[in-house]
Amino acid sequence: MPPDASVRREFLGALAEIVGRIAASLHGVAPVVLPIHMYIAGGAALHFYTGERVSNDVDAAFSHRIALPEDLEVAWRDADGASRLLYFDRNYNDTLALLHEDAYDDSHPLPLPGVDNAVLDVRLLSPLDLAVSKLSRFSGQDREDILALARHALIDAAGLRVRADEALGGYVGDLARVRNTIDIACRMIA
Repeated sequence: MPPDASVRREFLGALAEIVGRIAASLHGVAPVVLPIHMYIAGGAALHFYTGERVSNDVDAAFSHRIALPEDLEVAWRDADGASRLLYFDRNYNDTLALLHEDAYDDSHPLPLPGVDNAVLDVRLLSPLDLAVSKLSRFSGQDREDILALARHALIDAAGLRVRADEALGGYVGDLARVRNTIDIACRMIA
């Protein structure tokens, strides 16, 4: 069952606090490099598109290498009053996921309260690129996330196949396993 509006609001507040801390750490950065773009993937992005899952971590990549501040976790309460923790995943690495070369250009802006997008421009991978990014690992959670995007009519099998096949063009090595997961994902959606 999708989380209610209060969970979404509290999650958004926790994310805004983490992102605000990152933005504050950019004070004094040369204006020529601003804005820094932050691209959110994973469960946090999925939450904003579907509301079906509340992530505990924020997977994100940046347009520049930045020195992240220390305190990037926020405690918050869900609708039942249970304590939750949202943290920035410092181990996330977008080079290990299948990612289309235009994924960042096609990302969607996510305005956050208190965050100046002229300093830190926060963006979500598009639903299609989010689904493509889940094809490399293709865990049970990744499969469920892809199906959630399809249930909400944010992706379809034909579009996923085209975008994933285009993304494969930028990869080297034995791609047989990834091609197989593309086939499986498209059958699941269809």
